[in-house]
Amino acid sequence: MSPAPTPSTPSVGTAELSGDLRVHDPALAVTDDGWFVYCTGGDGVGDGCLQVRRSHDGIAWEFAGTVWDAKPAWLAEAVPGVANLWAPELVEHGGIWYLYYAASTFGSNRSVIALATNKTLDPGAPGYEWVDRGPVIASGEDDDFNAIDPGVVVDADGTPWMSFGSFWSGIRMVPLAWPHGHIAPDWSGAPLRLANRELVPNAIEAPYVLRHEGAYYLFVSQDFCCRGVDSTYRIAVGRADSVDGPYLDRDGVELLAGGGTVLLETDGARIGPGGQSISAAHLAFHYYDGNDDGRFRLEILPLAWQDGWPAVQWKESA
Repeated sequence: MSPAPTPSTPSVGTAELSGDLRVHDPALAVTDDGWFVYCTGGDGVGDGCLQVRRSHDGIAWEFAGTVWDAKPAWLAEAVPGVANLWAPELVEHGGIWYLYYAASTFGSNRSVIALATNKTLDPGAPGYEWVDRGPVIASGEDDDFNAIDPGVVVDADGTPWMSFGSFWSGIRMVPLAWPHGHIAPDWSGAPLRLANRELVPNAIEAPYVLRHEGAYYLFVSQDFCCRGVDSTYRIAVGRADSVDGPYLDRDGVELLAGGGTVLLETDGARIGPGGQSISAAHLAFHYYDGNDDGRFRLEILPLAWQDGWPAVQWKESA
């Protein structure tokens, strides 16, 4: 992500967010031009295309439209029945923004992760236009993985890597290459394996890898989203010395063996946090509001560090 200015006062860490917070699977980007959240599309809004929210201070948010007015036509054949586009990821490289997103249907692994690029994130800026760059990776019934929920990290050598996955065989990873942003042309193997719950169903998804002080941290959403007040999502994390793992939790258990240190979970009426991303030391995610019939909403919290591990706390309830 691009460098960011210091958040305005009052702090995002203490103030209640306001405005249009109907956000699921937020991709947060804190930039010199403001705060932006791109998120999963909604029924009846812009043909289900990814939605955009923007803010001047990270606290007051407004709806800023959808990435496109209609989904790219090729998606209808690639993923029959696709309605909404899901779980975007934003990465900046060389003055270009790369927008990765998923197209799938609930409970199926006939899925595709695709890419679009733009010179700016701001829908009001001159030259704003998301250009479709086609599929990056697809999955189907013959695969043991599900190509959704992309998350991109750039390693210490400058190589981008995309983690992804939902249920099936857990969290997987492939190397990408600049400037096209697709899978590295010299890569021909199966996606690497990063995390697995070793449970049936294998309820782990929404990976996000962060490089911090020479280590790599894999954030995942465990258990079940999208059930309103019955959602059981929670955010867990593991740490590795190399981008491709192995990732271990604080107790030394590999995430490939069911490990994962819980970072944030249900707190009273704030139910099922997950679908996370990170920008400028802030963790963005959605949760289900038990005081609002279980509707999902955006939250953003400061990401702190304690003894080499990330730490996040819910805001004090009003």
